[in-house]
Amino acid sequence: MKTDIKVEVERLAADPRITDYDFWRSLKNVNNEIFHIANNNEPIPFDMIRWRAILTQARMRRGHA
Repeated sequence: MKTDIKVEVERLAADPRITDYDFWRSLKNVNNEIFHIANNNEPIPFDMIRWRAILTQARMRRGHA
């Protein structure tokens, strides 16, 4: 699983079609969805946690925190 995340991070960070805004907006959307799920005391899908990690790492790889 860790290598899958690393591969996806590298692929997304290197893709020139994805803007910094796209990363920011996608990460914000995922975080908001996780927040709403958690507020409803529902289980958070593991894929959402995985994509949050991927987007965060890809964004950092591009040089944005």
